[in-house]
Amino acid sequence: QVQLVESGGGLVQAGSSLRLSCSVSGRSVRTLDTAWFRQTPGKEREFVAAIRRSGTGGRIYHADSVEGRFTISRENDKNALYLQMNSLIPEDTAVYYCAADSSLILSSIRFPNQYDYWGQGTQVTVSS
Repeated sequence: QVQLVESGGGLVQAGSSLRLSCSVSGRSVRTLDTAWFRQTPGKEREFVAAIRRSGTGGRIYHADSVEGRFTISRENDKNALYLQMNSLIPEDTAVYYCAADSSLILSSIRFPNQYDYWGQGTQVTVSS
């Protein structure tokens, strides 16, 4: 069973940076399709970024809304996933979740209902 635990959220001012971490257990992170999503009250869970499993090339994808500001990465030795968030704006305020799945097709990676494993979420609040 894959388990995911996020950390690193907090309250920051606009323009600041934060790094979210997702500790993965139960399976090697490099064998999983992994992603970050975020959600605000009353809204659908929104895709932020994804890394494909190594067997499909490990390619990285970011949502247009965070392109150039956020960077997803993973560290195989630590079995962890990260989200480096720079130039934060108030609109980035949300609960951030890491997600994983054993095997997704490329067209599915931006849809939260395709992922089998989820962390508990970590709150990120950006003040203006």
